[in-house]
Amino acid sequence: MYYESFGAGRPFFFLPSWGGDAGEGRDVHEPVFAERAGWRRIYVDPPGTGKSPAVPSITDQDGMLDALAALVDDLSGGELFALAGTSAGGLHARGILRRDPDRVLGLLLRAPGIVVDRARRTLPTDVHLAPSSDRERQHQYYDAAEAAADLAFLGHIRRDVTTYALREDPAARFERPTLIVTGRQDTTAGYADAWAILEDYPRATFAVLDQEDHLLPGPGLATYRALVSDWLARIEHSIEHPDA
Repeated sequence: MYYESFGAGRPFFFLPSWGGDAGEGRDVHEPVFAERAGWRRIYVDPPGTGKSPAVPSITDQDGMLDALAALVDDLSGGELFALAGTSAGGLHARGILRRDPDRVLGLLLRAPGIVVDRARRTLPTDVHLAPSSDRERQHQYYDAAEAAADLAFLGHIRRDVTTYALREDPAARFERPTLIVTGRQDTTAGYADAWAILEDYPRATFAVLDQEDHLLPGPGLATYRALVSDWLARIEHSIEHPDA
């Protein structure tokens, strides 16, 4: 499985959206680490995306989760690590955390997909969504990722709720620093359904960014990066002061 790695220190894994690759997450998050040492940032191309080939034996979301969890285990080398996931990557991050929450230093969920069945999602309108050059840049990332992805492989998994959902609910109580960022005009995953998982994360910051859709961050890029920086600072403080 292809990944890009930058820096040295505690492992930080970024899992992209369904069909997404390492590039978008890298470009959004790397500036946060320009003056923050101590983290090895690992941006992943899941099977069938970017430079990672499809794996025919993976036929459902649990198979995808197994592959990503194995990569995290291999690259973390027994160290504790931080996890970040966008959209479906948020589902994968929660699934990895559920398996062994004690190994996770912190969790970041960006525009997370909470309800897999699209017909059951609570969705806002996009009536107040303003066009922006940032949003156009995001579209370029996703269009490029889609062009490189194995759409037949990914579509086989996504075609049905029974294969696109995890067999077990990824809910797990996690009492370390967490950040959940949603878009007020996200008509794909919404923001309201993410509120329902908040009690699982007693140390979570929950943000709903105005004029942001599922491709966030667009116009709220500076705000998003400030929230990520705060989340990392909270993780570092927890490491230095474990009893605080």
